[in-house]
Amino acid sequence: MAQSHPIFALSDQLVDEIATLDPILATYAGISGYDDRWPDLSPAGHQATQTAYVEMMHRLEALPPPGSKWDRLAVAAAATLVQEEMDYYEHGDHLIDLDSIACPAQAIVETFDHMDQSRETGWEDICSRLETMSTVLEGFTATLAIGVGAGRSVAQRQVEAVVTQSRAAASTDSGLVALLEEFDAAGTYPAELAARLRAGVSAAQAAQSSFADWLTAHYLPHAVERDAVGEERYRRAARKYLGMDIDPEATYAWGWTEVARLRERMEQVAAEIEPDASISRALEILKSDPERAAASREEFIAFMEARIAAALARLEGSHFDVPPAIRHVEVKLATPGGPLGAYYVGPSEDFTRPGAVWWNFGSSPGPFPLYDEVSTLYHEGFPGHHLQVGLQLTRAARLSRLHRLLVWVAGLGEGWALYAEGLMDRLGLLDEPDYVFGYLSAQMLRACRVVIDIGSHLELPIPADQPFRPGESWTFDVAVAMLEEYATLEKPYAESEVTRYLGWPGQAISYKVGEREILDIRAALEQRVGFDEKRFHADLLEVGPVGLDLVRELLLG
Repeated sequence: MAQSHPIFALSDQLVDEIATLDPILATYAGISGYDDRWPDLSPAGHQATQTAYVEMMHRLEALPPPGSKWDRLAVAAAATLVQEEMDYYEHGDHLIDLDSIACPAQAIVETFDHMDQSRETGWEDICSRLETMSTVLEGFTATLAIGVGAGRSVAQRQVEAVVTQSRAAASTDSGLVALLEEFDAAGTYPAELAARLRAGVSAAQAAQSSFADWLTAHYLPHAVERDAVGEERYRRAARKYLGMDIDPEATYAWGWTEVARLRERMEQVAAEIEPDASISRALEILKSDPERAAASREEFIAFMEARIAAALARLEGSHFDVPPAIRHVEVKLATPGGPLGAYYVGPSEDFTRPGAVWWNFGSSPGPFPLYDEVSTLYHEGFPGHHLQVGLQLTRAARLSRLHRLLVWVAGLGEGWALYAEGLMDRLGLLDEPDYVFGYLSAQMLRACRVVIDIGSHLELPIPADQPFRPGESWTFDVAVAMLEEYATLEKPYAESEVTRYLGWPGQAISYKVGEREILDIRAALEQRVGFDEKRFHADLLEVGPVGLDLVRELLLG
């Protein structure tokens, strides 16, 4: 199908312009040619970036009216992305872009996980970034300092988390040091390159240490104690991550109904693991039984690779059409130092880098209980994010390049992954009570996120009719206790999660609210003659993770 509307040519141009502005984003998106440089995070760099996005919007507004559905989608995808960046600057969010999970501090370190290590040129790019890490961090600190000078700073909890991460990056156990071992294992390269890499790692570690020192001495004394961001900022953030407006208090009440529903089913499945077992007893069994765990990191990877291959064999053709280019997904373990948990990074634009599911277990050598990791694999891998992102990349005939590579609205993106977990439950691919319990624990985590995220940032009381802490106010410790008791998380993971919610308002609700909207759209379509589940999945995935309002319009008409 020919792409005749000028939005498609403009989108191609915008991808390259955005990649130039944000080379880290280019690396994550698999856009080649930018891996040797950093974004300019200094005040002047941000000013130039803001000006660039305003100019992009002018070019979008000058386009002729779109004709086809795909023209309209391409225009909407580009306009949404550009407007989001304009809003980021209009509200001064670049001055307070510091948190435990989704700010430049993490992206700068984690980008090395996704760079090419198969060729000498790839290692040269890695060296270039290591050598210039001090420059990008100095620009970042200069921008944060302007925020402090204007009386704008983030909560102490977020600053302390980033300090801990930067200290870890500067340590001998960091992922930066691991690059040296990875270099030795990658092949035989010139001695000059090896020496350059060693010097680059040392320089990057020193830059990370200096950054942590600056945060401690110059930022932390100005950080605020209050974690809550308030209703205005929260509504704006929720709109960004969902692509739709919500009533926070109504959503908060709905979240509590989901907590109750899932708690009841968890109790039922616990009794299948051991007769009359409570949730806590079932959890004790699942976490302590060596027969229910992978003994080592290697065994964990092998188990997950086999599960994902079996899922693909079962569902390809019957529930999804999976192009050959995305029938492989890698399973990898991240180096210690970052937030605990799992995440997905998609294929490169040319598919030379396959999609990969990454787990961060910290420094633990094992064993690794498996009960809750199977549904995580389906969420992050197939049929979750890997199918979603991979299919989007293969739709060059219909979707713009910008849409395929750079558009990601969490409401549909994470909502689909949660829907995929539920689909695997309904289809029986969670083939042990252990894995069903793990899936329900994961669902409970997402339901708890709704009530903790909204309740904490809007400072709403816990409802008086709830069995958990009725009538109490949300605090960090109360939220951690709920995740331990209801979502079955270990305390360090629960603390990491709550720190994440408090520093990333509005994002945590996107999973459960997104799933709710997908199920609601499906229910409406099921009332129509000729509903076909496979067709529904194809239509939903083909539009890509755009805003939920737009998805509803496109699928329901």
